[in-house]
Amino acid sequence: MKTTIQLSDHFTYSKLFRFTLPSIIMMVFTSIYGVVDGFFVSNFAGKTAFAAVNLIMPFVMILGGMGFMIGTGGTALVSLVLGQGDHDKANRYFSMMIYMTLILGVILSAAGIFFMRPVAAFLGATPDMMEDCVLYGRIVIGFTAMFMLQNVFQSFLIAAERPKLGLAATVAAGITNMILDALFVGVFRWGVAGAALATGLSQCIGGLLPLLYFIRPNTSLLRLVRTGLELKPMLQACANGSSELMSNISTSIVSMIYNFQLLKYSGENGVSAYGVLMYVQFIFIAIFIGYSIGAAPVISYHYGAGSHTEMQNMLKKSLLLISGTSVVLTAAAFLLAAPLAKIFVGYDAELFALTSHAFRLFAFSFLLAGFNIFGSSFFTALNNGAVSAAISFMRTLIFQTASVLLLPVFFGVDGIWWAITVAEVCACILSAVFLFAKRGRYHYL
Repeated sequence: MKTTIQLSDHFTYSKLFRFTLPSIIMMVFTSIYGVVDGFFVSNFAGKTAFAAVNLIMPFVMILGGMGFMIGTGGTALVSLVLGQGDHDKANRYFSMMIYMTLILGVILSAAGIFFMRPVAAFLGATPDMMEDCVLYGRIVIGFTAMFMLQNVFQSFLIAAERPKLGLAATVAAGITNMILDALFVGVFRWGVAGAALATGLSQCIGGLLPLLYFIRPNTSLLRLVRTGLELKPMLQACANGSSELMSNISTSIVSMIYNFQLLKYSGENGVSAYGVLMYVQFIFIAIFIGYSIGAAPVISYHYGAGSHTEMQNMLKKSLLLISGTSVVLTAAAFLLAAPLAKIFVGYDAELFALTSHAFRLFAFSFLLAGFNIFGSSFFTALNNGAVSAAISFMRTLIFQTASVLLLPVFFGVDGIWWAITVAEVCACILSAVFLFAKRGRYHYL
């Protein structure tokens, strides 16, 4: 009896759930890095340090987002080649992606460390926040290569039919982060430096364990081989994965705009409240992202193999699973608004009240976020980076920027909390239009 799930299989709901579950848990644990940092910094270093971490985090995520671009775009290309039956080319392409990630990670680390202070000033750091912003940012960005490598392997381990290995590496990294945060921040009281160091060291585990696996002979579909850098597949992978990079950059830019608006309407408390929302959103959204990452190689494989029936099967089941999950997460976010806010900012009554109220308004965005995330990922899996990027760009940058700038004019600070839901509604319409318009080309409906 076959126990290993393969990309070429027919996926029932049970098999699809089991195959994507490791990547879902993997993404949830990845999101825990920032959440744990935020919890310890907020409760042991205070709300000014907490606001500083939240202010600089968008820049950190932009650099790390390069890993998602290479991982998602590269995995779609490699899975497509695997579906066509060319394993040697797949290994060559896979190896190129890993080598490029390491090189790019070192370059971005050096640049990020050098420009951290002017970046913090540009993001609006107050004199009280500046030193914490610079210290946290420089330490975390020093580990950018490992962060990118971890993001890349999250996708490639699924294409290699080893999602459980990716889960094990990420869980190990997440647990390490929690332990080191408790030790460095809670016990040693190293503040933002301790939180940054805990995150960076845990990312080393998430990046290096899979690297060691692929360097050695293994029984998966992929392994690292000697190869040169070929420009065409590299550009193809980056172009296809640009939607994920765009989503990451756009989300970070929008976070900066949120912080500007909140400093204007609510001051430092508004930035801290938004930080709590982002931490919880990371975990909730990670479920949708994890599912999309897990399902994408299967879609790419069947697209490469020309199996329209299996593509139709994947789309139908995915939409039903995401719809059910969206309702559950929205209800959970609404009901848990106060308890979750209390965990982070229960020490400040005014900040707690603001965060709880904001969270209840923010919760409705989860109804449609999953559909939009999967819609973008679906077209990445089909190697259509243009459509995928259009959905991501409009959803995370244009619609949210317009909403967060315009709605407060009419509704005050509540308009800021409603902005993301309005943006998701607009993105949902756009995603549905693309899915309907491209059905004839890809035969998934």
